[in-house]
Amino acid sequence: MQGGRIMSQVKHKMPEQDAQVRRHNFNEVALGYDAETAKAEAARCLQCKHAPCRKGCPVEIDIPAFIQQVKDGDFVAANSIIRDYNNLPAVCGRVCPQEDQCEKLCIRGIKGEPVGIGRLERFVADFSLGGTCPLPPPPPEVKIGKVAVIGGGPASLTVAGDLARMGYQITLFEALHTAGGVLMYGIPEFRLPKDIVKCEIETLKYLGVEVVVNAVIGKTFTVDELMQEEGYDAVFIGTGAGLPHFMKMPGENLNGVYSANEFLTRVNLMKAYKFPETATPVQIGRNVAVVGGGNVAMDSARTALRLGAENVYIVYRRSRDEMPARAEEVEHAHEEGVIFQLLTNPVQVVGDENGWVKGLECVQMELGEPDASGRRRPMEKPDSNFVLDVETVVIAIGQGPNPLIQDTTPGMDTNKHGNIVADDDGKTTKEGVFAGGDIVTGAATVILAMGAGKKAAASIHAYVQHKKQG
Repeated sequence: MQGGRIMSQVKHKMPEQDAQVRRHNFNEVALGYDAETAKAEAARCLQCKHAPCRKGCPVEIDIPAFIQQVKDGDFVAANSIIRDYNNLPAVCGRVCPQEDQCEKLCIRGIKGEPVGIGRLERFVADFSLGGTCPLPPPPPEVKIGKVAVIGGGPASLTVAGDLARMGYQITLFEALHTAGGVLMYGIPEFRLPKDIVKCEIETLKYLGVEVVVNAVIGKTFTVDELMQEEGYDAVFIGTGAGLPHFMKMPGENLNGVYSANEFLTRVNLMKAYKFPETATPVQIGRNVAVVGGGNVAMDSARTALRLGAENVYIVYRRSRDEMPARAEEVEHAHEEGVIFQLLTNPVQVVGDENGWVKGLECVQMELGEPDASGRRRPMEKPDSNFVLDVETVVIAIGQGPNPLIQDTTPGMDTNKHGNIVADDDGKTTKEGVFAGGDIVTGAATVILAMGAGKKAAASIHAYVQHKKQG
């Protein structure tokens, strides 16, 4: 009970497009709270003295403080509090797995559902945008150092924003023709509208960050050249995990087989869904199999539906309980008509006489004892082979680091997976070089990459100022 009223045990429902409508368009699925719903949801917050929810937030937003402002109707103040910690609130409010982070520790969740922290963050961020990009206070005119940021994803955007506000001259180098990293090429428009990402990048430019696109570090410049010839005091590497993994099964080189990276990049960054308005087509069959059980697999399957596929299968070797995708994404895929072929493992892509996919041979699986990950180990059932009739296969089983920068940067250690070795503050084994996000941890979440970026920005600042004083 709060203020004489009994508080709801469940979150206020997020308004959404109808499933049978949205499966045919790329408009955003979740429509966001209105002001009255946001205030009502904020009123569910218990304003806990020790705020356990903050411990679950990688960037440590003062969650009770911003929610109190929402409850009071001061959305401008709420936005100011969030942006003291988070450069990308409209992004995080949409794509962060709050159920495994801040909301997981919410006391309200002990008896009922936790407060919809992510939904409130999104509401506040969208309110502040109001159709335009809000301009932050201008950065200091006198620059206190010069830093190169490699990569345009969430870790790099965080480093660039934090250091620019401190007064650094920042150049952000992006290999593709648009900055944003996975926010632009990986996450579909129906989950994260690209205008929101572009707005955040425009805000960085206002802060004085120079964004250089089509710049492949390791070829255009090496890290050593940036420091020794271009005069950068430090370099941050946030190039993510963009190298797709394949299963190394027969037939993966057939026409009609995509990595999820290529498939989603064609659709999201190059706007293949608008072909022939745009110059990038994407070939899609009537029947599509997506191999994998994570968020990228869900994104690929739901994208295939929107491109016109009649039947889209998720082929996953474990059960739904072991599926790493967010529950919300799995639920949305179910609602839209994605077919879940669980406890199923592909063994071969079957081709026709012209080299095109015509099927995916699979075996049925059963779950045994837990493996090192804590999930029950899938084991093949003998003589259970069958063929799914599909014309397109998307492999979405994960990705790793592109080795280009590591191979051209002597003195910087990597681990057995090719990821850069860095400490908790982002320091690598090469002086003046810092790294964070997926290039260090392997593929993870947007907010974890941002958390690494915040730590690295503070570490870079301490390093550069110590070097200048010495």
